[in-house]
Amino acid sequence: MSGAVDGPAVAVPGVDLGRLAAWMDDQGLPAGPITAVERLAGGTQNVLVRFDRGGLRFVLRRPPVHKRPDSDRTMRREARVLAALASTAVPHPRLLAACADETVLGAAFYLMEPVDGANPTVELPAGYRTSPGWRHRLGLAMAEGAAAIAAVDHVAAGLADLGRPDGYLERQVGRWRSQLESYHTLPGYPGPEAPELDAIGAWLDAHRPDDFRPGLVHGDYHLANVLVTADRPALAAIIDWELATIGDPLLDLGGLLSTWPGPEGPPPGALGVRPWDGFPTAAELVARYGEVSGRDLRSLPWYEVLAGYKIGIILEGTYARACAGQADPAVGRQLRATARRLFAQASARIAAA
Repeated sequence: MSGAVDGPAVAVPGVDLGRLAAWMDDQGLPAGPITAVERLAGGTQNVLVRFDRGGLRFVLRRPPVHKRPDSDRTMRREARVLAALASTAVPHPRLLAACADETVLGAAFYLMEPVDGANPTVELPAGYRTSPGWRHRLGLAMAEGAAAIAAVDHVAAGLADLGRPDGYLERQVGRWRSQLESYHTLPGYPGPEAPELDAIGAWLDAHRPDDFRPGLVHGDYHLANVLVTADRPALAAIIDWELATIGDPLLDLGGLLSTWPGPEGPPPGALGVRPWDGFPTAAELVARYGEVSGRDLRSLPWYEVLAGYKIGIILEGTYARACAGQADPAVGRQLRATARRLFAQASARIAAA
């Protein structure tokens, strides 16, 4: 194999540019020196790198250098989902190429086309900052995006075997509790500060819906996992598909609601979109989703509680890795605080049910 890198380049841990160039040559991708290398911010888990080659711009995504046990599997899964979404109405980054071979860069990775959009929790474009109307429309677009995911014909898209719908709801509590228990293998992790977790899990098991209509699930759907357009209030792309599966799409609406601030906006110091005034209420999101999707929303409180339970446990994992020196300590502390809020909200939702 042969590859080329143009002069001194930005060093990105986990991305050997020479090996990347050689792999791209073997794939028949545009040749030439790799230039304009830039590590992208905004994510807390995976590595994102933008670069130019052969007159085109690429974004590479790979797992963190300190990989989780399932990092490569989920990265391959995400690339598969992006490929399948090409035939749907779901806004998403266009997949250009994927590498399942972990020996090239030490992990599975893929290349996608850059999206002309901004993460609203990192950099809110001017139109949204100045117009409450734009912010309201963005909120409704979030509900519509969740409905678009739910509307995907996963069989026609080639994703029928992406997940196991049978027993999907029954598995949820045990699956996420097992993930939480796995963090105890990380040195320095003191365990969760969440005494309410047992009660939340017991309530979920006792109040589980009897049935559901299977479909594509993003698995981590909220404002931090979308890119928005700058010229009008709309979603440019839904990103971070590594938790995608075939299950109950109402979990995506539950995730959106469990992370949706109240009228006062995001808590001080927390990740979120500011300014917040103008955004729809949670009730407006539910109404719009129901109007677009036509799904039965009578059991929605259960999905809100499950989403808070699940997302909180996932965020606790970053704190656990930070304790072991495998993630940024400041990010770990911030995400643990968010996890605590999600668990408290789930308990409050149960009390109100």
